[in-house]
Amino acid sequence: MYFSVTLVFSKSLKVVITVKSGVELIPEAERALRRCLADVPFVQIEDFQVEPTLSGRPDLLAKLRLPTGEIALVLEVKSNGQPRIARNAVDQIGYMIRDIPNAYGVFVAPYISPRSAEICVQRNIGYLDLAGNCRLSFWPVYVKTAGEKNPFAEKRKLRSLYSPTSVKTTTILRVLLENPKRVWKTRELADAADASLGQVSNVKRQLEDREWLKSETEGFLLTDPVALLADWSGYYDMRCNRIYDFYSMKSIPQIEAELADLCACENIKYALTGFSGGARYAPAVRYQRATAYIADDAVAQVAKALSLKEVPSGANVSLISPYDRNAFHGSRLVDGVCVASPSQVYLDLQSTRGRGEEAAEAVLKGEIEPKWR
Repeated sequence: MYFSVTLVFSKSLKVVITVKSGVELIPEAERALRRCLADVPFVQIEDFQVEPTLSGRPDLLAKLRLPTGEIALVLEVKSNGQPRIARNAVDQIGYMIRDIPNAYGVFVAPYISPRSAEICVQRNIGYLDLAGNCRLSFWPVYVKTAGEKNPFAEKRKLRSLYSPTSVKTTTILRVLLENPKRVWKTRELADAADASLGQVSNVKRQLEDREWLKSETEGFLLTDPVALLADWSGYYDMRCNRIYDFYSMKSIPQIEAELADLCACENIKYALTGFSGGARYAPAVRYQRATAYIADDAVAQVAKALSLKEVPSGANVSLISPYDRNAFHGSRLVDGVCVASPSQVYLDLQSTRGRGEEAAEAVLKGEIEPKWR
């Protein structure tokens, strides 16, 4: 299905829009172009129409007039504005404008991320999104609007990627974060995460779209674990776990030591997290609550053995029964005490009030980033 539209402003500039997906976005792209050029009185757009698809040629063609003469704008319209999509679109635009005299390319999408915008600028390609962000730079026109947030539901896929109900996909992410320098084959990652090939492929595709993962001849590897972890923390909520709050008259170090001894003797899986975990990796803040994951519904057993009193407020001990057993993935011994992986501790701290973000940043800078580099 194709659309034909005519716009009028004033002396001749050609606008070309190629639609490879989401043809229904053409009217929105037209309106976005109008908004972007609304404050440029000497620009005329005319003969803005869709042409039949031809190999290596634009699908949508229009003319613009400027006081300086004619110029051709080639706009590639996509339904996704993530970096990998933007890079492919920019490459395609570059190919098309070689055969169009006095041409300038523009990438169009519902929302164009800052990284995608940077990719366009580096290649001297304009960009335009339906949220209101744009940058067009062709003599004598320069228009730029930035800072408009994404009003669309584009992050729904990532929300499901991080969802508490998507245990297999979060397991894949954990394996990748614990081995960021490793080159993986799809089957190898599926086996390591006990996931299906389809689940691994889905995660791989979404991370590639954001250029956090790169494919090579030998396989693929995570290239920006910091961005992935930071984005995950925006969706993560520690309260999805079952958290039991207790009070003890003992000091926090004593509680943590007795907890570790008890779990070791009773063969109970556990791992310190939150401030308790952060203090083992990168001490940064004083804290007044011991926090640990306890597996296999052993919370009541541990609470009774340590004489902990369950309280509705004023707690200084939190025992967590995780919704995802893989919260223990990557746990390690630190000074004889089992601590959740640095990535898990970071996520939990980011979700913790009272200087949790500060402690999370200390873990990131002191423990996670140095090993990733």
